[in-house]
Amino acid sequence: MTNQNRLPVAIDAMGGDKAPAEIVAGAVRARDELGVSIVLVGRPEELGDTGGIEVIPASEVIAMDADPGKSVRTMKDSSLVRAAEAVRDGKACAMVSAGNTGATMASALLRMKRLPGVFRPAIATPIPCPGADLPTVLLDAGANAECSPEWLVQFAQMGAVYARHRYGLEAPRVGLLSIGEEPTKGSPLVKATHALLAEGAWAEVSGGVFVGNVEGRDIMSPDIDVVVTDGFTGNVVLKTLEGGMKALVNAILAAFATSEETKAAGEVLLPALFPLYGQLEPDNTGGAMLLGLNGPCIISHGSSSATAVVNAVRVAVEMVDVDLVGAIGKAIRPE
Repeated sequence: MTNQNRLPVAIDAMGGDKAPAEIVAGAVRARDELGVSIVLVGRPEELGDTGGIEVIPASEVIAMDADPGKSVRTMKDSSLVRAAEAVRDGKACAMVSAGNTGATMASALLRMKRLPGVFRPAIATPIPCPGADLPTVLLDAGANAECSPEWLVQFAQMGAVYARHRYGLEAPRVGLLSIGEEPTKGSPLVKATHALLAEGAWAEVSGGVFVGNVEGRDIMSPDIDVVVTDGFTGNVVLKTLEGGMKALVNAILAAFATSEETKAAGEVLLPALFPLYGQLEPDNTGGAMLLGLNGPCIISHGSSSATAVVNAVRVAVEMVDVDLVGAIGKAIRPE
């Protein structure tokens, strides 16, 4: 699909800790750097100079700490709801938001609807693997706290399709998160899911390869491409990794400042560490994708900068151009 015939990307201008200034700045950069058509959604009087980008007016803003379901049902003129409606109504090809994650999911689900045959949508989050070219896709990273084995099998299908289309993997290696590699390890949910995944029928159209149970230590390694788990566990894993990486970076920087010798060592080592820092920086991942809906929805982290918005838009148009939604639909309900 070319830029000329691709619909605009709808960006929730009011969502995120740094909204609307950083979101608008990112939208302008995305348009100029990527050549992508953008439409902003929010309160026009609060957006400032949009650089000529069209604005879909939305008078309400769902706060970061608001109840997701209640807010979406009652605040029908919110920027999140209007952004999802823009995709539903064929005015935008995808939506991007750094706002309330639960409300983003609810807006997208209620307005775009699920693809036929999809039990529940799942959040697919790229987890960087230091030293490796590609990240590990973790799903579900928070959409469904309680799951059934059948849902997790479907997450494996969608995750494999996503890994193939986003990262060019011919046969993504899919692992089931557990407390041990043996099939007998784990909760009743994990054991039942392992049995279904081992049957292999799910992989016929998704292209994934089930490699068995994996442990938490495997997520940031190049040995696995997709890790499947329930949304409660996935979100705990995601936040733990984020906190651990932040603490490690801060500890290294603090160590470099303890003496003249460590400062001198830091001056030598920091240039070599910058690529690693860039790989671990959340702004560079492009955000997570909500899989299983009848339209692309990119969820950026709450503290997204303009750079994060640019990368989120980049992912959105890439997934539109490869028709990820259509590919997932075919994998779930093959002809």
